[in-house]
Amino acid sequence: MINHSKNDRYINEFWDKHITPTLIDYIKIPNKSPDFDPDWLKNGHMSKVLKLASDWAEKHKPEGSTVHIFQEDDRTPLIMIDCPGNRQGNILMYGHLDKQPEMEGWREGLGPWDPVLDGDKLYGRGGADDGYAMFASIATVRSLKDQNINHPRIIILIEFSEESGSPDLPFYMDHCASIIGKPDLVVCLDSGARNYEQFWTTTSLRGLIGCTVRVDVLTEGVHSGSASGLVPSSFRVLRQLLSRLEDEKTGKIILKDLNVNIPERRIEDAKKMVDALAGELDQFPWHGSMNSTTSDPIEGTLRQTWKPALSVVGMDGVPPVKDGGNVLRPYTEVKLSMRIPPTLDKEIAVKVMKRKLTENPPNNASITVEFDEPATGWNAPELDPWLDSAIQEASNAYFNKPALFMGEGGTIPFMAMLGEKFPNAQFVITGILGPQSNAHGPNEFIHIPYAKKLTASIASIIQQFPS
Repeated sequence: MINHSKNDRYINEFWDKHITPTLIDYIKIPNKSPDFDPDWLKNGHMSKVLKLASDWAEKHKPEGSTVHIFQEDDRTPLIMIDCPGNRQGNILMYGHLDKQPEMEGWREGLGPWDPVLDGDKLYGRGGADDGYAMFASIATVRSLKDQNINHPRIIILIEFSEESGSPDLPFYMDHCASIIGKPDLVVCLDSGARNYEQFWTTTSLRGLIGCTVRVDVLTEGVHSGSASGLVPSSFRVLRQLLSRLEDEKTGKIILKDLNVNIPERRIEDAKKMVDALAGELDQFPWHGSMNSTTSDPIEGTLRQTWKPALSVVGMDGVPPVKDGGNVLRPYTEVKLSMRIPPTLDKEIAVKVMKRKLTENPPNNASITVEFDEPATGWNAPELDPWLDSAIQEASNAYFNKPALFMGEGGTIPFMAMLGEKFPNAQFVITGILGPQSNAHGPNEFIHIPYAKKLTASIASIIQQFPS
């Protein structure tokens, strides 16, 4: 059995000496995911991260392990560390090393590519989402070996296009199938936590349908004084289209086909989480007196995790306010992000959205809709008793509190893929994206003490794997 004190000490020292300094170097590299850096191959940032990570892995890999680097044609690379085991079983650990773009609003003294270690927090883009994962995964295996604890074979798989929907991952999963084998347990380190006081396991993920919608009403801009009132505003036409998807007053998605019946066990998980957090779920940087869409914390949790939701995440065709003249603009284009329930098929969502956005356009406007690669969500299978027990033991050992289960509003395409590919596998989906950590936004940070405890917890869980 693992010595928890020794494991905790080893992980803490390894983080301080080897992981945190490397994450500082990693944050400095603007390795944006291909969707946000179409010239990623030419710009070379991904190559720099690949070298940084692979060199580190070669230096710190557990004894007897092999580091594989795959990069086929124009695809993003893949790192795979094969750690042979000395007992039965096959474990797959997952993370990614691509990043979201800069985002405005960083506090003075902070920036996306300027790492700042401030007390317990390391600020900068990509450290928490999901730069730490490979390094923490290697640390868990090393800690087990440090105590001479037998473990199953462990494959650490690190991709470079997760923030773009993992378009290259299916190819590599097939290409490397003989190496990967059939995992009995999948550990994904790309999720979050509702506090920094206990171990959290994600039990569901929403899917994602991204698309651009463009409305053209003119071939060129015209004087608004002479045209407005006769020529429909492209923004108004767009607004009408969006109202076909959501109730503009409540934000509720009105398309029946995009809503599902929520499993009772997930509602119960939400209730337990709300009870444990005493209803304190508001962790967002609200402006002024802004309110959320509901005052019911359970309903709010389900809206974040199991109900569809629409966001406008980008816009073209609109000049900055300072440049806004009296011109009726020829077009408006928006980037939409539609989060769909974990159990809803992505192809159904795409079909329904496309039909609603294009049929019978207002004023016969020209409507163009282009979809990104869609992602189906994921709903975890029931935990095996051994895994449930191992998770609780780890949380009590390193946090002195029981573990809790949560749905996640975000999307990890890898999980849906694995759920289909390996239906008999067990899953531990966890991560360090806790309150205010702000992945994808300004002031993203790693809560280092939590990251250390989570790393130690994973080592504890793995050593409980039944032979």
